[in-house]
Amino acid sequence: MEWTGVNELRERFLKFFESKGHTILPSAPLVPKDDASLLLINSGMAPLKKYFMGLETPPNKRVTTCQKCIRTPDIERVGKTARHGTYFEMLGNFSFGDYFKKDATRWAWEFITQDLKLPVDRLWVTIYLDDDEAYKIWTEEVGVAPERIVRLGKEDNFWEIGSGPCGPCSEIYFDRGEKYSCGKPTCGVGCDCDRYVEFWNLVFTQFDSDGNGNYTPLEHPNIDTGMGLERIACIMQGVENLFEVDTVANIMQHVCDIAGVKYKAGDEKIDVSLRVITDHIRSTTMMIGDGVVPSNEGRGYVLRRLLRRAARHGRLLGIHEPFLYQVCQTVIKENATAYPQLVENKDYIVKVIQMEEERFAKTIDQGMELLNSIMDRIETEAAKDQHRVMSGEIAFKLYDTFGFPLDLTREIVAEHAIEINEEEFKRFMDEQRERARAARAALGDMGWEGDVVSTLPGKTEFVGYEQMECDATITGIVVDNQLVDAVSEGEKAIIVLDRTPFYAESGGQCGDMGVIISGKCMFKVLDCKKSATGHFMLIG
Repeated sequence: MEWTGVNELRERFLKFFESKGHTILPSAPLVPKDDASLLLINSGMAPLKKYFMGLETPPNKRVTTCQKCIRTPDIERVGKTARHGTYFEMLGNFSFGDYFKKDATRWAWEFITQDLKLPVDRLWVTIYLDDDEAYKIWTEEVGVAPERIVRLGKEDNFWEIGSGPCGPCSEIYFDRGEKYSCGKPTCGVGCDCDRYVEFWNLVFTQFDSDGNGNYTPLEHPNIDTGMGLERIACIMQGVENLFEVDTVANIMQHVCDIAGVKYKAGDEKIDVSLRVITDHIRSTTMMIGDGVVPSNEGRGYVLRRLLRRAARHGRLLGIHEPFLYQVCQTVIKENATAYPQLVENKDYIVKVIQMEEERFAKTIDQGMELLNSIMDRIETEAAKDQHRVMSGEIAFKLYDTFGFPLDLTREIVAEHAIEINEEEFKRFMDEQRERARAARAALGDMGWEGDVVSTLPGKTEFVGYEQMECDATITGIVVDNQLVDAVSEGEKAIIVLDRTPFYAESGGQCGDMGVIISGKCMFKVLDCKKSATGHFMLIG
């Protein structure tokens, strides 16, 4: 077993399975295509569901991928532990009704013992409790010693989500050694401690479940495997966690250089912030590269939450200027060979992150000042054992005035054992929406546009009687009822210019359609309306 870098491991895995007749498919974008069940791609199998379900024909019955993934359920734990992260890459080999258990297990063992040269005496295999077929293959065909195979129950070694295709699993573990053991007499494969690390899961999809405990054998069983790239890198590089593998450590070092701090120098608070920033900038760089833009809902909210959480931890390290846009360039550099589109979109990615940082920086210090004073007051007024609660009104003000997502406020106050009255927060949010609806109704057809652009300086000069086109300066961009600095490809927006040839809807005459061209960018105008303040709103 020799030290191997992340980028080399990725390439070796894909090339190995290509030699076994697999077609290498590029990672799918993190934004799911034609799959409303997922906000973001969260597994190697997710983009291939269409093939497993027979909705589309795969390019080959044997496929291998390295898939970018985002998982955020444990976001509050990221940084607090060295285990958790929101972004990771999943290596996988897949069979759509072609090979099954025998080849899947044989090739997995060949790759890890002959290609990667992992020591056999530190490897363990688990199988589903009554999967005697897998046990026989592992012992008689592959040659794994029977004493190194552990049978586990349905919770550990059976893949099933409701009704539909499902089946037993085999997992491969690496024994990191006695020093990582929890010390319990029961410590062994499957223990929650850090000694035995599961790094490859082989799923044998061989049944169709009706969701009620009845399983019908599939005519053409499938193979779906997943091995965490960062996890196998930890093993190959002899490091303790994903933050210490080469590509990720290089990103963290960039943060350390900016902040003037060191990782694992004895201050756990610094280490937490470094892990948060390192993980979140990896996620956000990849998300923006795949077309996600910051917003207040859906995957755009996930992106904004990650960026603002990272920015706040930058403040905790003493970084008071935007810096994430600099670190993202190291993320791009470390992933350039596998994802060249990051290099192609570098300027755009950097700009989006910088704008979001600058937007948040305008208010974060004022918001933190208010939040700290409120927390001090709560801690002073509360009795020793009294339940500490922050009003929903304050949480709403932090959201409405200072741009603090509720999740960020919740995380900060939780560090001081304070909870938020979220029912009250929800009431204030509902009242704000009702006021907005009433204001839009009062303004008529163009209400929701007019109340935003009314804050822009001057009026729009109309030159449409004399000209069909003209040069102009953008004075405002509105997305999701908010003034923003830029609009992304495919995003709906309103653009306000200082002068325009577009006729605005009036007297029964429809507004003009056309295009706005700036450099290599084009904005398609579908309608034009005029606000009560004299601003022409180009909608498209």
